[in-house]
Amino acid sequence: MDRADGLAHYRKRFAGAETDLVYFDGNSLGRPPRSAIDRMAGFLHDDWGGRLIRGWDEAWMQLPFEIGDRIGRAVIEAKAGQTVIGDSTTVLIYKLARAAVDAQLARDPARREIIVDRDNFPTDRYVLEGIARERDMRLRWIDVDTASGVTPEQLAQAAGPETALVVLSHVAYRSAYLADAPELTRIAHDAGALVLWDLCHSAGSVPVRADHWEFDLAVGCTYKYLNGGPGSPAFAYVRDDLQGLLAQPIQGWMGTADVFGMGPEYTPARGIRRFISGTPPIVGMLPMEDTLAMIEEAGMPAIRAKSVALTSFAITVADEWLGPLGVTLASPIDPEERGGHVTLNHFAMREVTARLWQRDVIPDYRDPGGLRIGLSPLSTSFEEVHRGLAATRDILREVLTERAGLA
Repeated sequence: MDRADGLAHYRKRFAGAETDLVYFDGNSLGRPPRSAIDRMAGFLHDDWGGRLIRGWDEAWMQLPFEIGDRIGRAVIEAKAGQTVIGDSTTVLIYKLARAAVDAQLARDPARREIIVDRDNFPTDRYVLEGIARERDMRLRWIDVDTASGVTPEQLAQAAGPETALVVLSHVAYRSAYLADAPELTRIAHDAGALVLWDLCHSAGSVPVRADHWEFDLAVGCTYKYLNGGPGSPAFAYVRDDLQGLLAQPIQGWMGTADVFGMGPEYTPARGIRRFISGTPPIVGMLPMEDTLAMIEEAGMPAIRAKSVALTSFAITVADEWLGPLGVTLASPIDPEERGGHVTLNHFAMREVTARLWQRDVIPDYRDPGGLRIGLSPLSTSFEEVHRGLAATRDILREVLTERAGLA
C-alpha cells in the first residue's frame, strides 16, 4: 500500500518520520515539516534578528491576511478577503459567536436560542454557555450518539423561529463523524439562523467548500493537519456580505480603520481586518506555510483519498486483531461519514494508551474507553499504522492477562 501511495513521498518531508516511533496523534498535534525548522531558524536570524521592527512594515502586518487567503484557497475553498489568522480557537469562537448572536438579537429580539450538541468539543460548549449568560439567552442542546454526530433530522427538529445561532463541528472530535455540512447549513438558514462551523478536525484532512456550502462563519485550528506547531493561532472565516454587519466584541487596535491613527475612539476597519484584535502572532503562524505549500501541491481531493484509505485500513486491521479482544469501533464505518481519525473502544484503553506511550506508540485517549488514532495523510504511512496496531494488540493482551491473573 505504501508503494502504491501517490502521497508517500511527502512523509520524508516531516521531522521524526524516519524514526521507529509510531505517531497516531496527527489530529491533535501534527509533526513539524523539516523545511519549517529551517524557516524558523532563518526568521530568527534574518527577519527578526536582522530587520527587527522594520519587519512589520516590510511583511508582518499583512501575514494574517496572506496566510488566511492561502488557507481559503487551498484548504476551505473560500475566495480572498474572508479568512484571517488570529487568536486561539477558543477566542475566535467567542468573537464570532458573540458577534453573530448580537446581530441576530438586534434583528429579532425573539431569537434567544443557541443550538449546540452535547458532544461538541468542550471549548465550543463552554464558550457558548458563557455567551448565553452574557446575553440572557439559552442553549438548546441536541443529544447525539457519541459514535456519530448531529444529523439533519435532529437539527430540523431543534431549529426554529427562536434560533439565533447554530454551532456545529464538521468532524466530531471524539468519533470522527463527518457532518453533512451543506445540508445542515441549509436547514439552519431556512430557520433564519446563522451557522458557525468548527473546522478544527477537518481543515487539511477533509475537503471543505465554505463558499459553495454558503457558510456564514467558521473557525479552525492550525496545529493539527496544518502542522503549525503547539498553540499556533487559529483561522477565522467570515462570509464577505456579513463582515459589515457583525461587530466583534474584543475591540483592539489592530482591528481599527487606521491602525496607527491611535484615535480617541474605536472605529472598526472594513472587511476581514475588523475581526483582528491585538498584535498578530507572527512566530506562531510561520510553520504552517510549509504544510500549505504541500497541500497546494497535492490537492485536497488526493489528501482526502489517502485519509480514507488510512482510516479504512486501520479499521480492517483493528477488526481482525482487536475485535476478538473485545474492542469495538466508535467511529462511522462508512468512509463518507468519517473524518481523518478512528476511535477504538475498550474498558482497558486508558491503561493501554499509557503503556503504548512508554513504547513510542503515541495515540491519545478519550473517555469513555476510547483510544483515538489520528492519521495525518501527508506524514503517516500504512506500515506505521500496521506496526502501531500490532503494538496495541500485544499490549491489550498483556493488560487483559494481568487483570485476569489478579481476578
